[in-house]
Amino acid sequence: MRCSAKMISKVVFVLLIVLLPASSWSKDADSFDTNRARLLGHMLQQQLSRKHYSQKPTDDALSHAAFDLYLKQLDFQKRFLLQEDVEKLKVYRSEIDDAIRRGRLELPSSGRTLLNQRISQVQNFMDELLAVKISPDVPETVETDPEKLTFAKDLTELRERWRKILKLQILSRYISLREDEIGVDDNGALLPADEKQVKELFVQAAEKVAKTNRNLFSRMLEETEQDHYDRYLNAISRAYDPHTSYLPPTSKEDFDIQMSGSLEGIGATLREDDGFIKVVRVIPGSAAAKQGQLEADDIILKVAEGADDPVDITDTRIRDAVALIRGKKGTEVRLTVKKPEGRQLIIPIIRDVVEIEETFVKGTTVSDEKSGRKFGYIKVPSFYRDYSGKTDRNCTDDLREELKKQRKENISGLILDLRNNGGGSLADAVSLTGLFIETGPVVQIRSGAGKIRVMKDDDKSVEYSGPMIVLVNRFSASASEILAGALQDYGRALIVGDAHTHGKGTVQALLDLDRFVNLRGMDKYMPLGAVKVTIQKFYRISGESTQEKGVSPDVVLPSRLDGLESGEQYLDNALPWDHIASAEYEHWNNATANLEKLRQLSHKRVEQNADFQEIVSNADKAKRRRDESQQSLLLKDLLAERDQLREEGNKMSPTHGAVAQDEADGEPKALSEEIAEDPYVEEGITLLLDYIGASS
Repeated sequence: MRCSAKMISKVVFVLLIVLLPASSWSKDADSFDTNRARLLGHMLQQQLSRKHYSQKPTDDALSHAAFDLYLKQLDFQKRFLLQEDVEKLKVYRSEIDDAIRRGRLELPSSGRTLLNQRISQVQNFMDELLAVKISPDVPETVETDPEKLTFAKDLTELRERWRKILKLQILSRYISLREDEIGVDDNGALLPADEKQVKELFVQAAEKVAKTNRNLFSRMLEETEQDHYDRYLNAISRAYDPHTSYLPPTSKEDFDIQMSGSLEGIGATLREDDGFIKVVRVIPGSAAAKQGQLEADDIILKVAEGADDPVDITDTRIRDAVALIRGKKGTEVRLTVKKPEGRQLIIPIIRDVVEIEETFVKGTTVSDEKSGRKFGYIKVPSFYRDYSGKTDRNCTDDLREELKKQRKENISGLILDLRNNGGGSLADAVSLTGLFIETGPVVQIRSGAGKIRVMKDDDKSVEYSGPMIVLVNRFSASASEILAGALQDYGRALIVGDAHTHGKGTVQALLDLDRFVNLRGMDKYMPLGAVKVTIQKFYRISGESTQEKGVSPDVVLPSRLDGLESGEQYLDNALPWDHIASAEYEHWNNATANLEKLRQLSHKRVEQNADFQEIVSNADKAKRRRDESQQSLLLKDLLAERDQLREEGNKMSPTHGAVAQDEADGEPKALSEEIAEDPYVEEGITLLLDYIGASS
């Protein structure tokens, strides 16, 4: 009798369920169903091993990667577990692959037990530490970079670590209270405080720090065994690549936690990253975009409802963080944010619904006084397309209409701005490329099985055939990289901007795990949630992947993120860059010439440009600040750092891609006014003039 592989898999799984001891069918105090968990683990491993692009085997290497991610999720900041706890957990490091096949659940259960034990111990000695008056004039430091810390060797060392953590929290809260209750002058400097005020503010600061930490400990202790198991499954998923993840039923409802559309919130896509809540993308037209300070790669540390005390959301589940951030239109939320370069600031945002108009293509023209030439500028915030059928609105048609308008104005060149464009519709990345070339391939898509599909532009019409610059930065991702890469490969446009784009060159699919429950009696365990799995990879027509490396511009301009780890290449377990065979295509007849000369001219201008030199200076300061992660616990040093960061923040250029506001009436600035203050657009226009001169 012959059995198919599918039938064997079913038989094995039925045996796994049937052979469980009777006690495993019962639920513990927090309603954790071990039998459901075993079913979930088996199904997740089955789907990932079959569907993931990499076709990684479920072996020790995968187990090691999953364990390292699990440990980061459990206590990334190294504030609770001791080294002896980590050693106890390490016995599972090579066994995760075997454990999920056999239905063993020891690691998440052991991790939860150890973590809760240490949280309770920290909770006990926190009150003792806070009862001792801090000494703001005693010179000492605390390490703020978890990557540079080891786990405490014993409770004495852990207690000392927390003493310094609490001292920093009190000093920081004191400065914040002083700003709020005593105030600042017109330049943002703190107003003087007398001895009595200082004493009262320190008492308040200590009380608020105690309350914040008690709430944090309570939230962490309230996490159920199911919460810990869900994180364990997510660690296994992310061991395949950073865009593959397990979404429990509650998270599946808010896929990628995108707070936009009809939801009244701030308008940002968030993800949980090693115990922190990180901003993935700010939605164009949203409350956060209009406010202008929140950006991709920011870490949200605390959330406050208006002037209320902030809630620390480190080590918090993303759904709980989102619940705090969301709220009714017109109400204020204050986010305490850590920027990629290390500075912290409080960002007040008035919640609102997304203003759809701000997500659409928009353009203007710019006149160059010296040459008398006119140039076009078009901003593409995202690759949008209404798939609901309610409208026919899409970015390709909108860009086509804008190009027609600008052609009538006899533009001598065009700047297409893809900065902060996180992607969107793949079909529009292809059709939008087609507006600038006659016909030909645009992108190659490879499946895990090696099958390659080429997406082409078959429309012979060209909406714009003149000189062209494409502006990109490290937040240009996915569909943006496909468009920029194709135009670069054809020699159709000069790509200008950060040293590299984001490097997101993969395609994900959402698999509802309930669809794969086909054994009788197993439906009682639903809903099981979903797995977001990477199934394909993008390749440029040259054969190079956009994954990990992104697109390297023809002309690189200074970025305030220079020297900072931002992009796909810095994510754990990112799929590697590689290449396949080139597609057949012909270079543009007016392919970019004299590229080296254009680079030299641009480099010389940048060195003499005050705006760019300030960007370089700020990037250098940010890198030094990040490297110098030992934080002084002297009050005078913290006050000096506050003043320095305030001055640097005041000097920084407005966020490109946000909706700039007119200071007089709060109305959005006209696009022409907004880009008049943008050094990248200014350099783009000058490069177009160089290109025209070089080509004539």
